[in-house]
Amino acid sequence: MNFRAFAARCALAASLCLLTTVPAQARFWQCAPYAREISGIEIHGNANTWWGQAAGKYERGNTPVEGSVLSFESTRRMRLGHVAMVSKVVSDREVLLTHANWSRRGGIERDVRAVDVSAAGDWSQVRVWFGPVGGLGTSSYPTNGFIYSGHAPESDTLPAVQMASGGNTGSPGRSVVALVD
Repeated sequence: MNFRAFAARCALAASLCLLTTVPAQARFWQCAPYAREISGIEIHGNANTWWGQAAGKYERGNTPVEGSVLSFESTRRMRLGHVAMVSKVVSDREVLLTHANWSRRGGIERDVRAVDVSAAGDWSQVRVWFGPVGGLGTSSYPTNGFIYSGHAPESDTLPAVQMASGGNTGSPGRSVVALVD
């Protein structure tokens, strides 16, 4: 057998091995399309645009509600922001989030802990469970607030809550890049 035939057989064998190790339904998820799919909130674009796009279309606020989407602000480490759906409210300062592309690029995490670490208790600063450390990380992340899955009322009197930015703290937390959808 010549070298060319041998290399072709090796390449074929390697590609067949790769096909068997990744399930056919495997998908690389970005946070925005995943949040849209699981929450029913029909907003498109980068995560850092969701808060502004929700104005007038969806109610927004600073109280966690199951099914709402927590909108993270852009930071130096998360230039495109992040969005995650609240899967359960544990207390007024703790929720469980379901989101994609946080601990592992393209990966989905269900029911992971997020804690409000803001001084005012207004969810403007959070720590989120981070897989590689197995707990809340040392970073905290600024958020805009929650986008609720029900549509905004017809009136323009809906109060829009703008959240403040913050620094770093620690417990289950994640470093993630929110990408375009």
